[in-house]
Amino acid sequence: MTVRRKAPSEQDAWLQDAYDVHRRDLHAHCYRLAGNVADANDLMQETFLRAWRARDRFQGRASARTWLYRIATNLFLDGRKAAERRTLPVGHILEWSTPIGPYPDELLTEDIESDLGAQEIVELALIAALMYLPPRQRAAFVLRDVNGWTPAEIADALGVAVSAANSLIQRARGTIRRHAPADPQDWRRPTLTAEDRAILRRYAEATDPESIRILLADDVRITMPPEPAVVGIDAVTEFLARPLDWRTFPSSANGRPALVNYLRRPGSPYYDGLVVDVLRIVDRRIVEINAFVGAHHVTAFRMPATLVP
Repeated sequence: MTVRRKAPSEQDAWLQDAYDVHRRDLHAHCYRLAGNVADANDLMQETFLRAWRARDRFQGRASARTWLYRIATNLFLDGRKAAERRTLPVGHILEWSTPIGPYPDELLTEDIESDLGAQEIVELALIAALMYLPPRQRAAFVLRDVNGWTPAEIADALGVAVSAANSLIQRARGTIRRHAPADPQDWRRPTLTAEDRAILRRYAEATDPESIRILLADDVRITMPPEPAVVGIDAVTEFLARPLDWRTFPSSANGRPALVNYLRRPGSPYYDGLVVDVLRIVDRRIVEINAFVGAHHVTAFRMPATLVP
């Protein structure tokens, strides 16, 4: 089959159109690989630059979506070559790993009719499990078990034999089984309910120990790397009831209720974007608060880094 090569102006327009169509799906893919929105943004920019430089070499044998995913995956691997030799982590990553971050649901809900694929963003539990995988295993697993690529397509994208691609997938699955929910349905972005939103609103408004405690499960825990976890209803109630000057904004991330928090420190004229809390609710009680500390998590929600009172 002869593929007609597009004229330069056609190629430029084709690439921009392809990028616009697939950018949200591609951003979700970059997040699954990188584990946080800030790094996913950087990976997206590099993907577009790499695609732009190579636009005249695209032959149309694969879809534009597959081509862009392949570029993003290999850029991720290029940036993580040194990490291939790292020691695998010990313990629960959400309790000590600072690179992980939430994915704001609002990034998925714009133009949703034309962008259904991005709804397959994964739960924080799977993002955490993916961090246990060396980069090539992570890429193979995401391409196979999240995106549905065939082993042959993965082998082609990674530049390895099909047998090697299958080996990467199987080893990744073994690790994921030890660290992620057993049912793959629990890897997907859950559906936020009206009850979840009501509990989030009460959580945002609660300031005294009594109104906080009634929202919590007995074995509730707060993770906030690099600080140690806070565990148990008594310790969590005391921690949350500290008399600090907060401004909060309800949101959602990875299908879970989230609260974007700004803190004004004594003597400061501003509120600084400090932390995003993502709640896990079971049987109408908060069982886990994953606190992601850092202004880059706040700005991922399209919020400013500082607020004027």
